[in-house]
Amino acid sequence: MNIFIVILTFFLMEGFTWCTHKYVMHGFLWVLHKDHHHKQDDHPLERNDYFFIIFALPAIAMMYYGSTQAYNYWFYIGLGITFYGMAYFFVHDIFIHQRIKLLNNTNNPYLLAIRRAHKMHHKHLGKNIGECYGFLWVPVKYFKMYFNR
Repeated sequence: MNIFIVILTFFLMEGFTWCTHKYVMHGFLWVLHKDHHHKQDDHPLERNDYFFIIFALPAIAMMYYGSTQAYNYWFYIGLGITFYGMAYFFVHDIFIHQRIKLLNNTNNPYLLAIRRAHKMHHKHLGKNIGECYGFLWVPVKYFKMYFNR
């Protein structure tokens, strides 16, 4: 049952991430996310990186609380959120934005679709105009571009 909670949480995070990206990061916390769309300098960190801390704190709190309650479901929800955060870091920061130069030459259709959708997201520089707010699941048209070759 605990593994099910972790897996379910991981997949539910995609919807949460879409909503948070569209309505929070491109909404009232645009001040933190803006430099991700408008790179001002070659500094390796961005204000946008504060979101890692903002999103990690609830997961840490859930795992801590759940561990004090004989590892109840709160711990496993926090673990699922943490695994999603790790996947986000590897796919978004390492693969897509190449903060660490790895996986820059791939022919994997799934990864290429995610990369293309993210590039389409970044072509919009404004706060209110955009597309492709998802992370691991993007609009089907991007998958069709690479899976139907």
